Amino acid sequence: MKLNNKLFAQMRAATRKMMHKHPVDTGKVIEDALKNASAMTQAAQQQMRNLSQLQPGAGLPGAGKTGMHDMLAELSRGLGTGMGAGMGAANEAAPALPGSFSEGSHTNAAGTRSYKLYVPSTYTGAPAPLVVMLHGCTQDPDDFARGTRMNVLAEETGCLVVYPAQSRQANPSRCWNWFNNVDQQRGQGEPSIIAGITRQVMQEYAVDSSQVYVAGLSAGGAMATIMGTLYPELYAAVGVHSGLPFASAHDLPSALAAMKGDFQRRHQAGKPIPIIVFHGDQDKTVHPANGDQLMVHARDNTDAMAVEPGHVPDGHAFTRTTHKRADGKVHAEHWVIHGAGHAWSGGSAHGSYTDGKGPDASREMLRFFATQR
Repeated sequence: MKLNNKLFAQMRAATRKMMHKHPVDTGKVIEDALKNASAMTQAAQQQMRNLSQLQPGAGLPGAGKTGMHDMLAELSRGLGTGMGAGMGAANEAAPALPGSFSEGSHTNAAGTRSYKLYVPSTYTGAPAPLVVMLHGCTQDPDDFARGTRMNVLAEETGCLVVYPAQSRQANPSRCWNWFNNVDQQRGQGEPSIIAGITRQVMQEYAVDSSQVYVAGLSAGGAMATIMGTLYPELYAAVGVHSGLPFASAHDLPSALAAMKGDFQRRHQAGKPIPIIVFHGDQDKTVHPANGDQLMVHARDNTDAMAVEPGHVPDGHAFTRTTHKRADGKVHAEHWVIHGAGHAWSGGSAHGSYTDGKGPDASREMLRFFATQR
């Protein structure tokens, strides 16, 4: 059953009003839309309530490699808090959406990766934003799409969303190999493939080249940082959830050290990239120090900083720190979620490794991205 188009129209209108505002109560947005959608069937209303009634979840590993690929995955299983809270519903059917979710693949000298692309029902062929979403270990595009609810938000905002898929051949735990030297180089390894997927979608669809963004979770968050650093002309901003800084490791031992917050390699390359970071302060898999380290480059290039505490009703408290340039534009945000572990904040229990207690990382990332135009 597809969700009511009238409801999506109302939610799109609400989203347009909020995109340039500060954090919002997304549960209230959904409830307000439900109140105004009197023509909806009871089943459709329940589907939308399911989107806002999310369950807490937990951890993902940070990396992997042939011969020792399970080490980091096992580390996360041992250290992650609340592991599996979002797993029970991961294979259940999520509410159907009116857009298309199709498969594709890209091949270059570094290899082949498949991907899934969500095109919202509102896409008319006019240039639209594109968000590249990089999943965490053990996940795949379908799981990550369900957990982050990014396709639902694509229907609201009109953006396209592409989910590159790590292959089991490259990493049996499906971790992006963020710590390998070859995968930290422009034009080589996995970064070249992800950039190739991005450009392929841009060639096949009308995409506003000034509104292309990349985001990810854990190993995917580390790879998102790599993509933004290596391809600043391609990605206008980066979203990192429970991830690691660029070139924070060069092999498995240094990767494990970085995940624990012991940075044996500190490297800041190029100009500071617009970035929004989410990290739980109880993350036992990727230490919260990684979130702080991701902000170093932003702090060094900041003219003004503001710290704003907040609290999600019946959910997590958080501290949001913003960094502004001389022109007053926010170029970096750091969200520390108090009491949260290693999981996508505000995610849906239809996907794995999510924490429904908020704040809504997906919506806040899209809001931040929209301000970087």
